[in-house]
Amino acid sequence: MDDRQLIKGCLENRKEYQKELFRRFSGKMLSVCRRYARHEMEAEDMLQDAFVKMFKNLSSFKFEGSFEGWLRRITINTAIKHCQRKAFSNELLGYEKLPEKSQLNSSGAQMDEAFLLKLVSGLPEGYRLVFNLFAIEGYNHAEIAELLGITASTSRSQLVKARRMLQVRLAEIENYHSKTNRMIPK
Repeated sequence: MDDRQLIKGCLENRKEYQKELFRRFSGKMLSVCRRYARHEMEAEDMLQDAFVKMFKNLSSFKFEGSFEGWLRRITINTAIKHCQRKAFSNELLGYEKLPEKSQLNSSGAQMDEAFLLKLVSGLPEGYRLVFNLFAIEGYNHAEIAELLGITASTSRSQLVKARRMLQVRLAEIENYHSKTNRMIPK
């Protein structure tokens, strides 16, 4: 069954179609939510909220462009709103004066996606939001500023600070693993 048939079945309030739509897209959208959440339960809450909004607004989907892209946009906006409820702030943590160039060697490439996701999820709220929107979702600073209600320069500053914090954490991990002769998690 294609997306069009699935959506039409959902609009007719047919439960089996709604379950299939959730089954088909929930995994991908949960991955999006995990990038914004601090822990799994929070990601699941974001996902649930996103699907509630999607089902509530499904009749506004005009079959122009991909359904997955439309749902992804709802999911991202839901995750952002969830984070903003926790009061976005411009964190200053002492990483502002660190060099921007990474000190990592090639062993950093051995880290897997789950490990890097865990590092990103440990960023302060503002840093994490901007980092995800810019580096992963592909938004520019003007778009991020509009989404988050901040200035484009604040977005740029948050991104620089997020990158620096990640570089420091990765360097600390690499240093620890080189001293203990342990492998960096894969």
